[in-house]
Amino acid sequence: MINSLVAYKGKPARIANTVENKFELEFADGATLKVREKDFRFIHPEFMQVIVDCPQADLSVLVDFQEETLSLQDITEWLFNDFTAQTAWCTCLLVEDGLYFYWQKDAVFVRPTAQVESVQAKRDSEKLAAENLAHCVDNIAKNTFDEQDEPYLKEIARVALNQSKTAKILSHIGVENSPESAYQLLLKIQYFAPSFNPYPARFDIPKDEEIAVQVPPIERLDLTHLSSYAIDNEGSNDADDAISIEGNTLWVHVADVANVVPSGSDLDVYAQQRGANFYLPETIIHMLPTSVTDATALGASNTSNALSFSFEFDGENINNIKVVQSVISVTNTTYEEVDEMLAANTNADLTQIKAIGAAHKKFRDSCGAINLHLPSVDVKFIDNKVSIAPQASSASRDLVAEMMVMAGRTMAQFTSDNLIPVPYALQDKGDFSEEFLANKDTLTLSESFLAIKNFKRSATSVKPLLHYGLGLPAYLRVTSPMRRYYDLLAHQQIINFITNKPMLPVSRVKEIIGSVNMALASVGRVSRFSDDHFKCVFLMQNPQWTGTGVVVDIRGDKALFMIPELGMMTQIKFKNPPKFDAEIQLQVSRVNLVDKSANFKVV
Repeated sequence: MINSLVAYKGKPARIANTVENKFELEFADGATLKVREKDFRFIHPEFMQVIVDCPQADLSVLVDFQEETLSLQDITEWLFNDFTAQTAWCTCLLVEDGLYFYWQKDAVFVRPTAQVESVQAKRDSEKLAAENLAHCVDNIAKNTFDEQDEPYLKEIARVALNQSKTAKILSHIGVENSPESAYQLLLKIQYFAPSFNPYPARFDIPKDEEIAVQVPPIERLDLTHLSSYAIDNEGSNDADDAISIEGNTLWVHVADVANVVPSGSDLDVYAQQRGANFYLPETIIHMLPTSVTDATALGASNTSNALSFSFEFDGENINNIKVVQSVISVTNTTYEEVDEMLAANTNADLTQIKAIGAAHKKFRDSCGAINLHLPSVDVKFIDNKVSIAPQASSASRDLVAEMMVMAGRTMAQFTSDNLIPVPYALQDKGDFSEEFLANKDTLTLSESFLAIKNFKRSATSVKPLLHYGLGLPAYLRVTSPMRRYYDLLAHQQIINFITNKPMLPVSRVKEIIGSVNMALASVGRVSRFSDDHFKCVFLMQNPQWTGTGVVVDIRGDKALFMIPELGMMTQIKFKNPPKFDAEIQLQVSRVNLVDKSANFKVV
């Protein structure tokens, strides 16, 4: 075997010598290596310096040898009509390539035509994929993309939207496989527009579905003689509450959604999975199909079905509570119209309701109710433009808000007295000083902001416990069953009670609270993140924005500002920090859409 041509790890070599059980191989560069016989492949008994360029093989002969096993010499003679060290080496290279042949120990197996075609198709596909990958990598380096890059960009988008953990191309370009890094890249190359909101998809929020519904006919109390006012924003057509007064009796009417969405139904499960409406700047993701809204909204037709609560207020106590499934005649009106009526004193019903609401608010204040009145804004994205506006406040809005609080207090009392298992809203007593409580109605902005940490978190329980912030011994949300699941659950239980049908036991209500709380956590995060996202988009659309910042805290040499106009916070370093509640003009200096933040500087 001395002076034979062999192949060692794909390289040609000459057997220069044998030493005991090993062979000394010599390579083209003069290097030598001692190896065992099993580590190399015998190619030809006569060594010669082979060249890379091989003569053209006659591959047409292979049709006669499909699925046969031949020696290296036999296959070489068929392919090249000669068996030399050079032609044997060329055959070895073809076998190593694996398209037409593969090794079976020291023999060569000839692939059938179909297998050759399959291997070639796979190679062509891999080659094309590699070319496409290189094309996309090159485009990304130039901050651009084209249609050919779409498959890779979709992979990156799945990572950006937290729908996949990895996209191979990100490793090729040295970008971390994380939602933030992937999102930043897609923003940079403008695959995602700044106006695209990634958070509903990132938190896997279910989309709206169209589901047909039917309204079961039931016996209802006719309350169409009452003047029932559904007060809402201009353009709203989905009112879910209305108010009336009859002598000294107040009525709060709420859309009877539970009649269409009974406990345990498919629609009930649908609503549980969502927990509440998602109010996003660019859209609303509904807790229930819009067909439910169409079927139950108050004022959508001449008469409306409602679950109606009546009660009286004596300045301190809620008395004479009644609950009925009713039919009412609704007057849809707006906050602006009601403000005008209240100012001109042209509607006796609303004027009387306002007075009762004011008395109830005074009672709650005497019981320790606290409202910090921190600035809040509405963020809207319409026609590719972001608008930010302070949340409106007016006499009509205060009237409606207090009536809803009264309804919640009333039904907490009713369900507690009748042992109806429902999801009460509660808040433990806060850690406030006597001095703070004595001045709670005249707080500065910084005092209100710093007081936040003294509040206990609100929670949900089957026990009717204190709601400290509202100043009520118990509270039950009941006025938005088409928008909040806990309101719907309360309605389902109340209706089953008043119609003598089985109610869910306490244990089952507890289970539902646990699962719905998880859904509501996503509602809160997505709504908050979406608002912050579009606030940043607003500043990108208004890069020279300036406005007032109010100092609400001092942290060493840094002042923490609240920016009421934007509903944002920022921290700025000073040599001599300003005083609490100082108002300073600020200008936006940097916006980071990925982490939903902005920096500001003093003008």
